[in-house]
Amino acid sequence: MLSTQVVLFLVVLVATIIMGPLLIPVLRGLKFKQTIRAEGPTSHLIKKGTPTMGGIIFLIPLTVASLMYSKNEPRILPLILVTLAFGAIGFLDDFIKIRKKSKDGLFPKQKMLGLIVVSAFFSIYMTNSDLGTDIVVPFFGFFQTLDLGIWYIPFTMLVLIATTNAVNITDGLDGLAAGVTFFVGLFLAVVTLVNYDYLYIQFFTIALCAGCLGFLLYNFYPAKIFMGDTGSLALGGAIAAISIVLKVPLILIFVGGIFLVEALSVILQVASFKIRGKRIFKMAPLHHHFELSGFKETHVVYLFWGITLLLGVLSVFLLKIRFW
Repeated sequence: MLSTQVVLFLVVLVATIIMGPLLIPVLRGLKFKQTIRAEGPTSHLIKKGTPTMGGIIFLIPLTVASLMYSKNEPRILPLILVTLAFGAIGFLDDFIKIRKKSKDGLFPKQKMLGLIVVSAFFSIYMTNSDLGTDIVVPFFGFFQTLDLGIWYIPFTMLVLIATTNAVNITDGLDGLAAGVTFFVGLFLAVVTLVNYDYLYIQFFTIALCAGCLGFLLYNFYPAKIFMGDTGSLALGGAIAAISIVLKVPLILIFVGGIFLVEALSVILQVASFKIRGKRIFKMAPLHHHFELSGFKETHVVYLFWGITLLLGVLSVFLLKIRFW
């Protein structure tokens, strides 16, 4: 007999796959098409006109599954709400880009303000929950925690804002962000096995992974649809929120190493150009540097997926997770 978790995964996976043929023509008909940076790799110019805002393809099944589960376990609601809130900011950003037919959506300050507000609400909620303000310290297992006290809110806000931006930056190649998030989510699902009380987090994480996998059917090269900021900000918010509730936000630095180096490549590139007048990479984020160095897009994606899978396995040992 199939377990509830397996059934949930299959249901969300199939629902996401079904949503593709239903929504892609609608988004194409509404002319919700992706704009391509003129300064980006020339190989990406053929992607111009590909439908965007595809994040709703996996967000709808994820939301429905979470709401159904919330009847028995209401603690799952904050996870889906913070995910949808970040997704809403991304949706607004995508919509403005489409209306303006430009790569620029919300002004950076407007977008950051939205991220800060959502992060603040979730962080404040967490401090008022019964989970406490402590976090797990990697290398010492779940028995060694650090109580952040008054620093908990600014720290968790930083985790949420940094992760959403990092996933957003990573979303530049077909299937890259969805695939990397799938493997990060898979690791977080493994973390939930250490405590039976994490069952509701496990359900949400499994549904998230299923949504990412189903979306890859349409987002892998050559992509039939892009997730847009609607999807990337939602995914970033989801994995950040899950890690916070599990008390393992520090491990995101390791298991989400691809997200980290992608974001750092942009920061270093901008800083180097402003200070030295020279670029470190051929183009940032890092995945574009690999492309311009002669790597095929699919090879870069496979490489980053493989690295994330390896980091996930190593992270199990960093947290000293035992299944016996």
